Amino acid sequence: MAGVGYPAMEQRTLGRTGRPVGVVGLGAWQIGADWGTVSEADGLAVLHAAADSGVNFIDTADVYGDGRSEALVGRFLRERAGEEFFVATKMGRRVPQVPEAYHLAAFREWNDRSRTLLGVDTLDLVQLHCPPTPVYSSDAVFDALDQMVAEKRVAAYGVSVETCQEALTAIARPGVASVQIILNAFRLKPLEQVLPAAAAAGVGIIARVPLASGLLSGRYSRDTTFGGDDHRTYNRHGEAFDVGETFSGVDYEIGLEAVRRLGSLVPADATMAQFALRWIVDQPGVSVVIPGARSADQARANAGAADLAPLGPEVHAEVAKVYDELIRPLVHDRW
Repeated sequence: MAGVGYPAMEQRTLGRTGRPVGVVGLGAWQIGADWGTVSEADGLAVLHAAADSGVNFIDTADVYGDGRSEALVGRFLRERAGEEFFVATKMGRRVPQVPEAYHLAAFREWNDRSRTLLGVDTLDLVQLHCPPTPVYSSDAVFDALDQMVAEKRVAAYGVSVETCQEALTAIARPGVASVQIILNAFRLKPLEQVLPAAAAAGVGIIARVPLASGLLSGRYSRDTTFGGDDHRTYNRHGEAFDVGETFSGVDYEIGLEAVRRLGSLVPADATMAQFALRWIVDQPGVSVVIPGARSADQARANAGAADLAPLGPEVHAEVAKVYDELIRPLVHDRW
């Protein structure tokens, strides 16, 4: 957990890892790449600000900046030696996306690199990073992951998925500790089957893309522009990876209208982003939500969502209404 003297945060058990994590974690994609320039100093400031705010769960990946994010997290861990953090990483997106790429020898190679960059002997959690769909049905892949645990390279393994069906296939695997899935006010489909199935199986849910690439922060307008090195520019139509990872696959203009309508539901003592994060924390079965941040102030504000009171059934009903009217036709049947 975060160091002694830092703010307490509600803890939940992360599925079959058996370990407690704060309900608001930190996604470290932003400090790696694909979100515009974030300096090394700013990246470290984000990590420290999150920790100082009670965050003890950090999610990264070997592909974020081709190791930059893992290296920054590793440096942070050295700077906070003596404090306990849960660091999850992901593997598999640095190679051509074909099922044959997922095998034990490759896993060991990827694992060696991540352990070196993070500066640890055993990874707390490694996740397959949105692999090709057939991978989820491969006994050999999961046998290899079990072997990684037996070799003490990883303490536990999970998956990061694009679709609800992929999540359900993974949840049925007895060794899968957690499933990472896009879940936010623009992505309600996981509430139908994935979260109940995960809860019944004792599998943790890590909610990613919680602010729909910033749309749900309420800070954007029709005039907002993003740099050429920002996926919100170059992946608007899925040119680089699954379009669902950018604005949750929602048309930008429609997303702005949905945010405008949701704005009336935000408590007086909260920001739109905190409201959006609290909505996720309220969902039964969610272990941790992992908003990213490009600045220390953002990291602190995101952590503050854990302090908000539950939103209540009336608010949740209104969120569902906005989703049904504006968002459902765009995304519900795609992922």
